[in-house]
Amino acid sequence: MVVAEILCVSMFVVTCGFLMFGFPVAFTLAGTSIFFAALGVGMDVFSWSMFGALPSRIFGNAMTNEVLIAVPLFIFMGVMLERSKVAEELLDSMGMLFGSMRGGLGVSVSIVGALLAASTGIVGATVVTMGLLSLPTMLKRGYNPSLACGSICAAGTLGQIIPPSIVLVLLGDQISNAYSDAQRALGNFAPEPVSVGDLFAGALIPGIGLVCMYILYQLLIAWLKPETSPPIPQEELNVEGLGKRIAHALIPPVVLIIAVLGSILAGVATPTEAAAVGSVGALLLAGLRIDESHGIPFYAAFLALILMLLLTNSMDLRVGMNETSNANMFGIAGVSLCGLVLANGVFMALKRVYQAEILTVVCRSTMDITSMVFVILIGASVFSLVFRGLGGDDMIHEILSNLPGGVIGAMLVVMGVMFVLGFFLDFIEITFVVVPIVAPVLLMMDLNPVWLGIMMAMNLQTSFLTPPFGFALFYLRGVAPNSVTTMQIYKGVVPFIFIQVIGLLLLSIFPELATWLPTVIFG
Repeated sequence: MVVAEILCVSMFVVTCGFLMFGFPVAFTLAGTSIFFAALGVGMDVFSWSMFGALPSRIFGNAMTNEVLIAVPLFIFMGVMLERSKVAEELLDSMGMLFGSMRGGLGVSVSIVGALLAASTGIVGATVVTMGLLSLPTMLKRGYNPSLACGSICAAGTLGQIIPPSIVLVLLGDQISNAYSDAQRALGNFAPEPVSVGDLFAGALIPGIGLVCMYILYQLLIAWLKPETSPPIPQEELNVEGLGKRIAHALIPPVVLIIAVLGSILAGVATPTEAAAVGSVGALLLAGLRIDESHGIPFYAAFLALILMLLLTNSMDLRVGMNETSNANMFGIAGVSLCGLVLANGVFMALKRVYQAEILTVVCRSTMDITSMVFVILIGASVFSLVFRGLGGDDMIHEILSNLPGGVIGAMLVVMGVMFVLGFFLDFIEITFVVVPIVAPVLLMMDLNPVWLGIMMAMNLQTSFLTPPFGFALFYLRGVAPNSVTTMQIYKGVVPFIFIQVIGLLLLSIFPELATWLPTVIFG
């Protein structure tokens, strides 16, 4: 048994080591696992027959998992919105709205980051877009380079905690599986399911709270050190027609956010269905933005989409029933008509974005990111199988159960390990490797699965900001002018990392921040 435990620890350490050296994640996970499986067979602590369960695990966890269909749909939605210049308009309008106050540009970056997080959820696209558009403006206005870089990086990572977030989709799937395993181990064979919708609802208050903390910090710095956050001179502010420009920039993404999040939280649609609605909405918005002078088909399509959602959830529109009331017949006819109007709008949008050479880029980006996620998931399945075959689950359960402080000690250790790993590993690797190992053990200690999921999501958010391998830092470094040094970027994100840690502490002290809203909405 001691040999198996040594192999488990060694496999985890070697895997992390290879990942830190930059080896491909999926092949590192699978290759290291197979190597240690062979060692286990040679030492008679592992059986090759364990791999007989691998096809069913891959097929069940990835290929037929309806929850994970939301991943490519949300990615498509985010990349399409990023290409439709929504961020550019939002930054320009918010900059003019808050620019007259000290720290106003920083505040506008945080607000736009929150709006983009709720409509795109892709960190790379948000950081690069805001780095290209707002960083030169902030530097030109005399902003401290570190403060400007930190504000942009922190605002860009909001897409990891504010729904709809790919992190929450992946975590929701892992937490749901871990909760089912934990409840079965405790003898409960019919547990209440945990859904991605629960995590979306649970993340709203912590996510908005984090935005408010960012803004408070920026206003405090502007008050204490006015030279770091000067206002835009009044004569340079273009306030003519500002209200109209703000409405034009703000209404489309807000409507899309309400359609996606509102349909999930109202129980009208599952996250996967809402992701499909968001993808269609983003496509229509992109088509409309290319040429707004001929926008009637797109406005009609938006209206048809909303009517279809209302009709399908307020009437019984099944066509195979023996008897159908007149009201339902009118509903079926109405949905059919709306479908034709929507199809026309989608066709025209596809034609426009294709001719503008946007569609190919969006589809390629969606395919690249989705493929990466699913290949890592397959590699993580191999790692998890070998780890469990070597008795790693029992070892982790024994270690966490015997820590001083009970469940509090176990949570501190797990959160600390995830935070440290975030300095070197990506959130996807931590989600697929660490969460399946520790989550079942923690959930057996009677922790709320939604609270645990949001705690992990907020912790994983820091992995984008923590040097040396924080991805938001790399994204901004790639688009920042040469006058901005890498050390200035690193210094700028440190206060925002502390703010995220404070948010994590508040969430641990007041679990209701994550559990209250899901209870109110879903019961």
